[in-house]
Amino acid sequence: MSWSRALLTALAVCALLLAGSAGCGSGDASTKKGDGVSPSPVGKVLDDTDEQGRHYREVDKKGAPEVGVEVEPDAADDSWDVTLTVRDFRFSAAGVKPQAVAGRGTVHLLVDGRTVARLRIPEYHLAADLVPHGTHHVTARLYADDGTVWAVHGKPVQSTADITASAAQATPDGSKVPGSPPAQGSTSTQGSK
Repeated sequence: MSWSRALLTALAVCALLLAGSAGCGSGDASTKKGDGVSPSPVGKVLDDTDEQGRHYREVDKKGAPEVGVEVEPDAADDSWDVTLTVRDFRFSAAGVKPQAVAGRGTVHLLVDGRTVARLRIPEYHLAADLVPHGTHHVTARLYADDGTVWAVHGKPVQSTADITASAAQATPDGSKVPGSPPAQGSTSTQGSK
């Protein structure tokens, strides 16, 4: 019986040694940055950030996502209809894992540098109260699902349209007619005007 006890002890020691060495790592598994940016093989996270402090994720120009924005006044009121055109980009569904995936994410719609919507579809109705009387810049900027900004050559992938909202004009019968002229902006895919 002593030989079986010695064999069991030897097997137990071997199992402990194997388990211990399997648990030892080289430290590569902890490559996640402390700022919440996902360690993705997609692009390179830069130190540059947008207005909200979100890091840029640099990708090669070839195959990079692109966005165009068109803004038209709504005939019914003083609001605006925004239509996006994307290339090499697909909108993420709600609830996706917060990880950068090539050419996928959301579009943040900004008016004069202030985020007014996060879009998962290419259309948006911009309320009149978000665009007061005057000239404004409406920007569509592409973001990865981890919150980083898609970028090419160190500039965010975005497009800006300049629009001018004017006061509603009264007609002879006393009704009001929206006074906003049609607007279509630049379609620069990287950098704002």
